[in-house]
Amino acid sequence: MSKIIVDGVELDVPPEYTLLQACEAAGKEIPRFCYHERLSIAGNCRMCLVEVKGGPPKPMASCANTVRDLRPGPNGEPPVVLTNSPMVKKAREGVMEFLLINHPLDCPICDQGGECDLQDQALAYGRDRSRYTEGKHAVENKYIGPLVKTEMTRCIHCTRCVRFTAEICGTSDMGMIGRGEDSEITTYLQEAMTSELQGNVSDLCPVGALLPKPQNFRARPWEYNKTPGIDVMDALGSAIRIDTRGREVMRILPRVNEAVNEEWISDKTRQIVDGLKTQRLDRPYLRENGKLRPASWPQAFAAIAAKVQATAANRIGFIGGDLSSVEDLYAAKSLAESLGTRNIDARQDGAKLDPALGRASYIFNPTVEGIDRADALLIVGSNPRWESPVLNARIRRRWRQGGFHNANFPIALIGEPFDLTYSYDYLGAGPELLAKIAKGEGFGEILAKAERPMILVGQGALAREDGAAILALAAKLGAPRKNEKTGDWTGLAVLHTAASKVGALDIGFVPGEGGLDAQKMAKAGAQDVVFLVGADEIAVEPGAFVVYIGSHGDRGAHRADVILPGAAYTEKSGTYVNTEGRVQMSDRAAFPPGDAREEWAIFRALSAALGKPLPFDSLSQLRAKLYASHPWLGHIDAIPATDAARLAALPGGALGQGALVSAISDFYLTNPIARASRVMGECSALAKARRTAQAAE
Repeated sequence: MSKIIVDGVELDVPPEYTLLQACEAAGKEIPRFCYHERLSIAGNCRMCLVEVKGGPPKPMASCANTVRDLRPGPNGEPPVVLTNSPMVKKAREGVMEFLLINHPLDCPICDQGGECDLQDQALAYGRDRSRYTEGKHAVENKYIGPLVKTEMTRCIHCTRCVRFTAEICGTSDMGMIGRGEDSEITTYLQEAMTSELQGNVSDLCPVGALLPKPQNFRARPWEYNKTPGIDVMDALGSAIRIDTRGREVMRILPRVNEAVNEEWISDKTRQIVDGLKTQRLDRPYLRENGKLRPASWPQAFAAIAAKVQATAANRIGFIGGDLSSVEDLYAAKSLAESLGTRNIDARQDGAKLDPALGRASYIFNPTVEGIDRADALLIVGSNPRWESPVLNARIRRRWRQGGFHNANFPIALIGEPFDLTYSYDYLGAGPELLAKIAKGEGFGEILAKAERPMILVGQGALAREDGAAILALAAKLGAPRKNEKTGDWTGLAVLHTAASKVGALDIGFVPGEGGLDAQKMAKAGAQDVVFLVGADEIAVEPGAFVVYIGSHGDRGAHRADVILPGAAYTEKSGTYVNTEGRVQMSDRAAFPPGDAREEWAIFRALSAALGKPLPFDSLSQLRAKLYASHPWLGHIDAIPATDAARLAALPGGALGQGALVSAISDFYLTNPIARASRVMGECSALAKARRTAQAAE
């Protein structure tokens, strides 16, 4: 630790701290535009100037100088830094005056107005007038894709966007061309950005040069009601903020959660807002003479009751959806138990995961933060760039750090080759390669030498006939390791793609003894009545009477005989368990449209119509029952301990011959909300055209 005096306050800070960090540790606010905690240091805006006693007779950029760069006083006194001296004040006013020379005076029509760093800092640190009277320099706007709108005349060349796309995204989509006053930030030949995280540049931009295009001119920041929520577009469970105006969701922004998403979210998370109000189900429907017609709730319940009461329990099935909350699935399971059926399953993809094998067999055991400590990675049947872009960015950061036996962070892939934004050894696509590695051959030697190896297994590898055998081999490679120096480590990391999957497995939403799984329930003649709890990724063959409970008129609703309108994830308070087993809770930000209701409430009302009322009348009562039977679900933002020792006993089997492929073929259209979004459809078409052009080259 090094001693430093900041505005008369003496404190100890690490010598590698920048002066900006040291000043903030002392409680001083330092203005900045180019500096960002998660990006490399550029030092080009010069707004963070401070005065150093005994240093050069001029202000110093606090972001580009470290505490160890300072020399002590003549008698060994700690270095003295001043953050608000006359020299600093004059310097900051001068910097702000330069920044505003060409900046347009369009705050009243700028979407960044009200949450603009330049606006705030000009008021706090700028002068009351400018000495420049020349005409302002204008810059032509650039096309950089359907998600980000450009107003490049406002750009102050802080290069945050350039560093973000290069360092975090790994795509280097943006850069600077020209010199001097002709310098401009743009993409290569003004093409669309290619990263699945590109929307974050609108959060990073401090001046309103880059703005979210779909939300342009829709509302002002002070008009929003802000509600904390959890993302369900993938299984990472990113912390988000849902901004609403009236009954409508206007935008979705990231919240900081260092353990999960840091401060990034994917483009699908951010821009599916228009899909939340498109193709919505707002009333019950009944199918008569092959056509759906609007109905009342009593009519819909009566039709269901008549069919259920005439059907044997073993001919009734429940299939859980990918976006359902734990409360919804618990209510559905409770209804299934009251009806006496054991045909329940939330594994629409047929993944060979079973809670009877222990919780460690189906979660991301190293945790998301554990990626930063891993020293080798094997990816099996997964494309993390599409399955979880934010988690993939964390893997990329670990790869950039290197540090395994004085070499780069070693990564190998078995499955479908893809540009993951970091280099890896492509071993092939066949599952037999995993068996060779498990014997210590090839990449297995690296895993054996590693202290904290990670085996990332995707749903594409588990949703096969030989999924159980692949899981057993991966568990063998990622078995628990004890090390006095590094601590305990379990390397098996199951990467889910469905937000509801881990929570469903936690509460046992899988077939009971003698029950059918989702794939068998969907077969023709297997069931007489099938309840789809927001399940849109499975096709139920003709013959069954299908009851769909969901928010969007997607695949499940097209097949349904009765439709009961549910609530989207922004319209209900729900519990979700992410891929690492972290229990998270999302608050309700808006209300469902029309007659739509939360799914748990629908099951409660339906149970009464069936003559088997469930033992709860409110969400709090439901959660009390839930926590009583599954206590760990009551510990919000915690990862319950697991018995990883059971991984060694996972049953294996024979491996198949087919190549491993990712569970996702189109990142932008993976669920009903995304498929209802015009913006996601445009992004999907653009991505397909890009891949077609690349294949033709």
